[in-house]
Amino acid sequence: MNNPAETDPLYHSIRELIQQARQQVQRQINSTMVHIYWHIGQLIIEHEQQGEQRAAYGKQQLQQLSSRLTGEFGKGFDVTNLRNMRRFYQAFPIRETVSPELSWSHYNQLARLENPAARQWYQQEAIQQHWSVRALERQIGTLYYERLLSSQNKAPVEAEAQANTRALAVNPKDYLRDPYILDFLNLESGSYQEADLEGGIIHNLQQFLLEMGKGFAFVERQQRIRTDDGDYYIDLVFYNYLLKCFVLIDLKLNKLNHQDVGQMDMYVRLYEEQKRNPDDNPTIGLILCSEHNHTVAQYSVLKDSQQLFASRYLTVLPSEEELQRELERGRCKIEQQIKEQRGKYHE
Repeated sequence: MNNPAETDPLYHSIRELIQQARQQVQRQINSTMVHIYWHIGQLIIEHEQQGEQRAAYGKQQLQQLSSRLTGEFGKGFDVTNLRNMRRFYQAFPIRETVSPELSWSHYNQLARLENPAARQWYQQEAIQQHWSVRALERQIGTLYYERLLSSQNKAPVEAEAQANTRALAVNPKDYLRDPYILDFLNLESGSYQEADLEGGIIHNLQQFLLEMGKGFAFVERQQRIRTDDGDYYIDLVFYNYLLKCFVLIDLKLNKLNHQDVGQMDMYVRLYEEQKRNPDDNPTIGLILCSEHNHTVAQYSVLKDSQQLFASRYLTVLPSEEELQRELERGRCKIEQQIKEQRGKYHE
């Protein structure tokens, strides 16, 4: 039997080559998108408005242009985006000042700045400091440029800006709950299937989104992922605009097991490869199960993963007696922890 270690050098060489190629393709796509959107903005200004920067361009005409472009080329050419392209060209009328190191999303933020000096400064800082779109948005929102300009002691302002950038590394756990209360589905305990649970969520989508928490938007039900070996279907797909990432949900009637974790891990990896956009943060996989399994949580990839999570759901709210027992159990645990800490202290 061949020793895998013998192929390590070959594997790492090929892996590095593939990663470099992917990065090159992403940069090329980004550069092309910025280039095209700039020229579209230029055409809207110069051709449709005869070069008059503030000329009234009828909303109906822009809507017609959007409808024709969308019909032929698909999404990305709605009225709002066409206006963004128009504003992009107005903010950066000299093509050479548009750097390929920033994405279209970066320029969409920069173009909203009315102060040309601030716009140029934020652009240079975003390039030099390798700011993400969210970091750029945060620094603009906290008036980093203006405060730096007016401050005699710039060090504290710069330190605060760096802290703001680090703070953007949000923990997905802050946005996921455990358990989820799905009593609005009106499902009787033990008498429903996974399809009933999924259908109930779709029919009560507004309540489910409220239960999910902040920033969630519904994308698709039973989304298909194609592979060479067959098709896979993800129960529910959401996008969280605060986390800037897709959230995949797999519904399970059973107690959490290692097969569930392995399945979700595969879904997340496939989604990362096929669906995730360059500006998105890593995809999150959430397994909604009827009962936790602490052994699986402790000794599987769930323990240290920043992308895979499992939460329990309740289709019926606990009774007052059950809540009281849980409170009493929690109180006993806290008292036991206090005793243990006191014992360590006296030692």
